[in-house]
Amino acid sequence: MFCRFQIMLTTLRIKNLALVSDLTLELRPGCNVITGETGAGKSIILGALNLVLGERADRALIRSGSDSCSVEAVFDVSKLRRNFEEVLEENGLEPCEDNQLVLKRTFTSAGTNRQFVNGSPTTLAVLANIGESLVDIHGPHDHQSLLHPAKQLAILDAFGGLESECEAFGELVWRRGALESEKSALIVDEKTYAQQLDLLRFQVKEIETARLQPGEDSEVEQEFHRSSNAAKLLQLSQAALDLLSESETAVLTQSGALGRTLHELQRVDAGATGLAELHSQAVATLRELQTDISRYVGKVDVDPARLAELEDRLNLLHSLKRKYGATLPEVIAFGQETKQKLQSLESRDAELARLNCALEKLDAEIWKAGQSLSAKRKKVIPQLAKAAAKQLGDLGFRQSKFDVAIKTAGWGEAEDVPAREDARPTSSTGFDTIEFQFSPNLGEPAKPLRAIASSGEMARVMLALKTVLAAEDEIPVLVFDEVDANVGGETANAVGEKMKQIAAKRQVLCITHLPQVAAPADAHYVVTKQVKDGRTISEIELLDKKSRVTELARMLGGQSDAARKHAEAMLK
Repeated sequence: MFCRFQIMLTTLRIKNLALVSDLTLELRPGCNVITGETGAGKSIILGALNLVLGERADRALIRSGSDSCSVEAVFDVSKLRRNFEEVLEENGLEPCEDNQLVLKRTFTSAGTNRQFVNGSPTTLAVLANIGESLVDIHGPHDHQSLLHPAKQLAILDAFGGLESECEAFGELVWRRGALESEKSALIVDEKTYAQQLDLLRFQVKEIETARLQPGEDSEVEQEFHRSSNAAKLLQLSQAALDLLSESETAVLTQSGALGRTLHELQRVDAGATGLAELHSQAVATLRELQTDISRYVGKVDVDPARLAELEDRLNLLHSLKRKYGATLPEVIAFGQETKQKLQSLESRDAELARLNCALEKLDAEIWKAGQSLSAKRKKVIPQLAKAAAKQLGDLGFRQSKFDVAIKTAGWGEAEDVPAREDARPTSSTGFDTIEFQFSPNLGEPAKPLRAIASSGEMARVMLALKTVLAAEDEIPVLVFDEVDANVGGETANAVGEKMKQIAAKRQVLCITHLPQVAAPADAHYVVTKQVKDGRTISEIELLDKKSRVTELARMLGGQSDAARKHAEAMLK
């Protein structure tokens, strides 16, 4: 079960869309209703939300006189699920800062279309994918997750508490796929089998014969560089020795004369003692340098045979890295993997027997788990149908029928594990596919939800299902439009109550014409049309208690004392 308002739409900003010049809507937790006169611009709010959730943009929506339009939605994600953060990371998007997820959509009259998530540019498909997990819009728009059979199956499992069994079944199917992949790698014709053996044996032999050591390539390269330049190194180091000590003008030879001069200077002036000491230190350093250069000369070895040996080794290492990996550790790892593949191929018959045995055992587990899951789903279906029917009755569908059609594919009703390949599971969710079905009138056959023609009927069916599934459904923000179409009286009261009930679990945004739906809301907004500077614009305002009475009275038919008293009674 989700925590209250795990994710919530806090702000919707709209600029230059239809009649909206610049509008900011700050939403509240719970149930938010939007009302207003017909044509005031309530649909613009819904249209803007659809745009920022990935719907295709229509340039005709850009406000007259403007070159571009933008919509921005800010979600409070203080209790964001970990897998949502992973979705952002996988798509190269910035993480949420200050517990805010920011979606933005802009498009221009020239046709430029851009979308952003937390400031990172992204594709429309990614934006739409994120939008589907955040908001469900129910009304004359096709942004409804409950229409998808896969989502319906997940909801059925959640309603029946079968998620863990479904996950366990999926794990079995994944394991089976891994075994099938191993088996496919072994099942080849004899010619291909012989070719693979030859290639693997060559690769293993080439790598093992090289007796590779991690890091040796850099060591060999350094030694090769020194050996290939041995003659030059010997020439330079000998020249350094000549300059230092072995020629008539060598530094150390000259330093003797300098030392005698400084001693004479010290004899004349006792204050020059420090100069002689510095000279002695310099001479000691020069003699140390002479010793080190002589030692270096002794190490330089002009050996053509060793040079050729190093060159051959270096060529071999480079050749192996070109074939099997960018670094020696990668080449070594490749050799180990290849050796395992070779051993597996060489013992192909035994390995195939092992895999077939494992697959047979796994098929039996899958069969048992799938049958158990299907049986439990069939028991849950009447419970879900009954709960949905009760909610639909409250919403005016007293003669309606709600059902869940289930089809079990492949395995059939036999008690033995089938051997046919087409009977093997291909879905990680079990053997079943389901579809929610609905008939609004007695005597008519139930049809899939997606076949319902009336947007008002669709919205009320969705409202009933959302009430039943409030604890299981994962979509955190629900938007209802035209949910009150063709209803009134007690049904309208029921619609308001359902909204309030759902809003205890997640945020609800409802556009309505009925005071019975607006009165129970946690926050009430009104959309109005104003004329400013000769232009018509739509504005939205959050109502206080007094203003709510006025708006509810208008929805009830006027500002008479009776209407205002009725409005006050509804708010209480």
